Amino acid sequence: MTHDDLLAAWRHEEQEPFSGWDFSYLDGRHWTNEVKSWSYMDRAAELLQHAKAAIDLDTGGGEKLLELRQHWPPKLCATESYPPNVKLATERLSPLGVRVFDVEMTNHGPVPFSNGEFDLVLNRHGGFNPSEVGRILAPGGTFLTQQVHVDTNCDLRIAFDADLLWPDAHPGYYVPRLEAAGMQMIDVQESTGKHGFNDVGALVFYLKVIPWTVPGFSVETHRDYLFTLKDKLDRGQPLAFEWKSYLIEARRQP
Repeated sequence: MTHDDLLAAWRHEEQEPFSGWDFSYLDGRHWTNEVKSWSYMDRAAELLQHAKAAIDLDTGGGEKLLELRQHWPPKLCATESYPPNVKLATERLSPLGVRVFDVEMTNHGPVPFSNGEFDLVLNRHGGFNPSEVGRILAPGGTFLTQQVHVDTNCDLRIAFDADLLWPDAHPGYYVPRLEAAGMQMIDVQESTGKHGFNDVGALVFYLKVIPWTVPGFSVETHRDYLFTLKDKLDRGQPLAFEWKSYLIEARRQP
């Protein structure tokens, strides 16, 4: 393919629609070899079975919550702040009795929930304010979160000469703040691996739907970087980058 053909193909990938937290468009084109010593979904299911009131922070389009439907407690709420996902989550979850709130959980102001309102707070790959999590969690209640570590895509950012947006995304930052909010750590784990792309177009799609990886990314502004990676792939070198996750389970002290 000529450079113009490649640019046209990448622009098409850039415009591909994306909703919720559904990456099925990348099936067969994106891979990861990270092996976690935990299962967030299994632990969330176990905790939900013993909860009376739970909330899922940054639920996306409600995809993961729907996977856990058979374990839902009597009271279940969810938050989301990205407008297309707020609409999608509301359409999916509200008919099933889940209240969806358009709330940004990373701000420093109070969120519209009462002190001790929930005995379980779930958060998979979403932002959270430790002090507010501690406030809305009932004594003896549990907070479970799985997060992407700050070190994830460090080499990808270097390849695009991109700035780091969230240097605090690691347990060393959140654990003491959760403890200060009245929580005791039950489990803290980290996992490392690699993730990669079979073609540059798949990477273009990924960078558009995960915009904080390379802030301001577009095919037009980053075409030279894309061609450099295409050359790397043509030389038989994989488009593989660092991936690191962490899990925190904490319990609100009585």
